[in-house]
Amino acid sequence: MCVSMPSSRRQGREGFTLIELLVALTVFSLAAMALINLSGENTRAAGRIETRALAAVVAENRAVEALTSERPPAKGTTAGAERAGDRVWRWSRKVAATADPDILRIDILVLDPATPRPAGALTVFRSLK
Repeated sequence: MCVSMPSSRRQGREGFTLIELLVALTVFSLAAMALINLSGENTRAAGRIETRALAAVVAENRAVEALTSERPPAKGTTAGAERAGDRVWRWSRKVAATADPDILRIDILVLDPATPRPAGALTVFRSLK
């Protein structure tokens, strides 16, 4: 004859202990925080890339203007503003002589609209002839 024990007297219990549950929640929350931080950093990086790309467009616009005008730009520094990407970008252009008297050096600096820091720069050379 076989005698079976009642189910209330089983040796093994099913489920997780409170400590195991707390450890699992801690690991999950650390992983979730890492993913949230990564997502935020990606968003910030995308903003920086957009700023640099738009600043490069503004600098290239100023360079094309200096290179294609009938007369070469006057030596010295000029400044202005240009709208690109729904923002107003401040730029400065410095024209200087080089060791060759027939060539001008043109340095263009574009400032970030949100901060006074440079967002882009470009140097081109133009012949006086």
